[in-house]
Parts: sequence; structure tokens; C-alpha cells
Amino acid sequence: MATGEAELLYAFELHSVEGIQAALKAGLDPRSPIRGKSPVNWLTEMYSRSERFSDCLRLLLDVGAVLDDPVVAPVLLDDSDALRAAIAADPSVLGHRTTMVSAFTPLVGASLLHVAAEFGNSKAARVLVEAGADVDARAALDEFGLNGHTPLFHTVNSNKNYSEPILRLLLGAGARCDVRLSGITWGKGFEWETTIFDVTPISYAQMGLLPQFHRLESHVYANIHLLLQAAGRPSP
Repeated sequence: MATGEAELLYAFELHSVEGIQAALKAGLDPRSPIRGKSPVNWLTEMYSRSERFSDCLRLLLDVGAVLDDPVVAPVLLDDSDALRAAIAADPSVLGHRTTMVSAFTPLVGASLLHVAAEFGNSKAARVLVEAGADVDARAALDEFGLNGHTPLFHTVNSNKNYSEPILRLLLGAGARCDVRLSGITWGKGFEWETTIFDVTPISYAQMGLLPQFHRLESHVYANIHLLLQAAGRPSP
């Protein structure tokens, strides 16, 4: 890999707007694939979650990068005004389904609320909930009958617990804590891929204790506490 490409990918990992700008000024084409993958997909598939992600994505889009599914743009940009306008122009956006590579909880046959929950984009999530998006919408099942999870699953063990505000938002909107899946494959296609069977939001939150999840124990138990409270169960 060329030095400039490596620096760009490192900037994506850090969500460094300055690093991306430097790579672009050095002549990197935001539409030219790197190892067969577009730069914008490298960014969206990174494991980092932060408020700087939307700024990085906007920079790439402003210089000509194109998302595989443009409908998800206002959600990934956490742009509440653009998302409201898109819903007003076409209410069917609320039922739109998309597929993206996800480093953690799968985004296959996912609703826009799944996407907002995975990336921790709270403003977009709130707009979707207020517009009537189904808080218990199911993602697609794979060929083994796994996944089929609701947006809540994306929030219970997120990177740096970044989606915790959306966890609270969804619980406040009545998202079910008792959804039970045959299983879910976390990090599919990545070196940390892990398939977990007989999963609920509470047991999925507990998976954050596995070493390959790299989650803080304090975050894990805080989220379990919220889920138990919402389910009307005692929290030791």
C-alpha cells in the first residue's frame, strides 16, 4: 500500500478531519479504490465511533465521494434537518432498508434506525423515532436464521459506549427488551467475528465482557442495569 493511502486509512481510524484533508491535498483521489474498496467505504467500515465521523464523511462527500446507498447519507451525517426534509419529501424513507459492512452488529437488511444506532448518531435517531420509525424493526436473517435483531441490539455494547444515548432513547420509546434471537454474528468478516446463540438485548450486552469485544466492564453493567430497569426486573 502506498504511504499516502496508509496515512488516509490511519486518519479514518482516528476520525481525523485534518489527516484526511492532508491526504487529499497530497493528491489522493477520494473516488479511487484502495485495495479494491472505495475510501468512503473504508471510513464507514472502520471500528471507531465518535462525533467526528460525520465531519469526516461530509468532507469526503464534498469532494466527490459517493455512498453505495445515498438514502443513508443524512443518517450517517447525523444531519437532522436533511433527514426531516427527506422524510417529508418521501415518507417511505422510514421503511427503507439498506445493507452495509459493519465492524460490530450486522447491518444487513437494516432500517435507517439500525444505522443511526450502530454509528451512535443521536440526532438522526431522534428524528426517526419522532417521525414514527419502528423501534422494533427487524434486520434481515442470514441463511442460518441468525440475526433479525432490532435497533436496540446496536446500542447495548457499542464502541466506547457511544450509542448509550440512543439506548436510552429507544427504551424511552418503548423498544422491547425481551426480543430473543436464534443467534447473531458480531463483526462478520473481521478477525474478531463471533457468533452468539440464543440472544436477547441483555445477554448481548453481557457479551461486551468477552475479550474480543474490547468493552469496559463499567459500561457493560451500566447498560445491563438500564435494560433490566426497562424490563421491570430487579437489578442487583
